[in-house]
Amino acid sequence: MAITLTESAANRVKTFLKNRGKGIGLRLGIKTSGCSGLAYVLEFVDELNADDKVFEQGDVKIIVDSKSLVYLDGTQLDFVKEGLNEGFKFANPNVKDQCGCGESFNV
Repeated sequence: MAITLTESAANRVKTFLKNRGKGIGLRLGIKTSGCSGLAYVLEFVDELNADDKVFEQGDVKIIVDSKSLVYLDGTQLDFVKEGLNEGFKFANPNVKDQCGCGESFNV
């Protein structure tokens, strides 16, 4: 099982953590939401939970809880800029369908 980051995403996570002044990494998870059923959740992690799996790429840690990992295994996290918009994008091989706006998905 693996979660990977592009260089752009890793650099952005490092910048976020540096600006925040604390944190051991970024949590990638899922929640029930949207018209397709599931949505991605990103949040800072200051402390690990017992069921967390840590993926390290360089000096960046992505933390995923065991329940979310089933849906996220193989996902690559990227950070992109498109015109005036910028944000994280998820290349998740488990997605079977997603809503038109791209905010939610199902597996």
